Amino acid sequence: MQRRHFIKATGMGLGALMMPAYSRLVAAEELVVKLDVAVKKRLADTALTAAKAAGASYCDVRIGRYLRQFLSTRETQVEDVVNSESTGIGIRVIANGTWGFAASSRLDADAVADAARQAVQIARANSKLTSEPVRLAPVEGVGEVAWATPIVKNAMAMPIKEKLDHLLAVNAAAMEAGADFIRSRLFQINEQKYFASTDGSYIDQDIHRIWAPFEVTAVDKASGKFRRRGELGAPMGMGYEYLDGRSGDKIALPNGGVGYRNSYDMLEDAVAAARHAREKLKAPSVKPGKYDLVLDPTHLLLTIHETVGHPLELDRVLGYEANYAGTSFATLDKWKSKDFRYGSDQVTIVADRLQAHSLGAVGYDDEGVKAQRWDLIKDGILVNYQAIRDQAHILGLEHSQGCCYADSWSSVQFQRMPNVSLSAGKQKLSPVDMVKNVENGIYIIGRGSYSIDQQRYNAQFGGQLFYEIKDGRITRMIEDVAYQIRTPEFWNACSAVCDKDDYRIGGTFFDGKGQPSQVSAVSHGASTARFDGINVINTARSLG
Repeated sequence: MQRRHFIKATGMGLGALMMPAYSRLVAAEELVVKLDVAVKKRLADTALTAAKAAGASYCDVRIGRYLRQFLSTRETQVEDVVNSESTGIGIRVIANGTWGFAASSRLDADAVADAARQAVQIARANSKLTSEPVRLAPVEGVGEVAWATPIVKNAMAMPIKEKLDHLLAVNAAAMEAGADFIRSRLFQINEQKYFASTDGSYIDQDIHRIWAPFEVTAVDKASGKFRRRGELGAPMGMGYEYLDGRSGDKIALPNGGVGYRNSYDMLEDAVAAARHAREKLKAPSVKPGKYDLVLDPTHLLLTIHETVGHPLELDRVLGYEANYAGTSFATLDKWKSKDFRYGSDQVTIVADRLQAHSLGAVGYDDEGVKAQRWDLIKDGILVNYQAIRDQAHILGLEHSQGCCYADSWSSVQFQRMPNVSLSAGKQKLSPVDMVKNVENGIYIIGRGSYSIDQQRYNAQFGGQLFYEIKDGRITRMIEDVAYQIRTPEFWNACSAVCDKDDYRIGGTFFDGKGQPSQVSAVSHGASTARFDGINVINTARSLG
């Protein structure tokens, strides 16, 4: 992104990220409208017929209605309410052994047929530069099927006033607890996606996601020093019931706080955030050195994302992303050796598009491949990658792993990260018990700033809350902590993982990749994990 575009986007706020290509602003009432399935099937058949008549050997069609609502508040003020909608059709074909793609925002038979023929023309033009024909892993057509995110309350159908009142109540509670500033937001996404292909599938999906981030700031008025703490709730593949919160599944944490799972008490978390931000103002700076780290899932999600999720994307491994987001140290020779130790025997990491409430949960991917689960790292050994239909043969797979996704009907679908998660430990172990076994360590909660090289090998991670551990006890909050790692060394330093009772998922709404860039939403699950002898630096000193 060029600097002027970055300034423009950040000036518009996060609401700009909520609007996919060809979006229009709409009234809130339009966010609950759906296209007729019979109409979508008729249009899909028109595209499939036109593409085959024009010479396509394969065609898939995606008819999408992408709905977004973004609410933003600050202290006692409502900052922004954005309702957007984007509807259209994307048609992908293979002709002369090469991909072609075209899209249209018009959903009438003539426009759809024209787009299909244009996709074939583009494929034929591309074929003049192709050295090897596309090899698609087989997919058996499933006929007419439907899948929907299991939700109790459609967030889009909830009154805007009720949602804004909730955000403003969160703000008021945080201010009363000691915050000087707070900004709270609510993101809601509904992707209504219809997929059809010459393989014989007609798949209708209704996908919902929700995220309620905030940022609390506390200021020392005497010195002008300030500290912040963001939300510890996660974006989820759920409806508005996620924010019911108070009856949700909560987990006791070693610092006296709570972890959230399947439900989020945003108000409770904002009150705790205000107190934490105040405490951070007085917290001493960390002494650099080697520490045993106890990493909460709210922190570990980003480390997993950057050091496992991205480097095991097969297109990155093959160099297809080198021009934009880098390559990967986890090259095919390491996988072929069948003994490359990515981590200790405590480390099993899975790719999963089936996990309930996760951001990546779907019935089928954007190639019509059924969602599935598979190991990436098994007992520390690299065993697999993430692949789509035209990559499967490279790994000797007989089928795609269902990792194909596009963020809009107007975008070409390509390989995107599924949910990538650290499996819970098999032995009974709580976070409180884990801390009791640490002599000299740091307990880290929440995601912070990070830096990582283009091969995902050398990295540095910060966090939101840091606690000193001495002789099995948390003694005090500390500040200015970041740890530096080399990916395999870090995961091989994993000495313990808490059991399934501590397992929680976090994630991101805006994972960017590709040229032109697309965003996707992905979750990462984990239980609290321990990593021994990790190098910790003092970020205040490193900044001079």
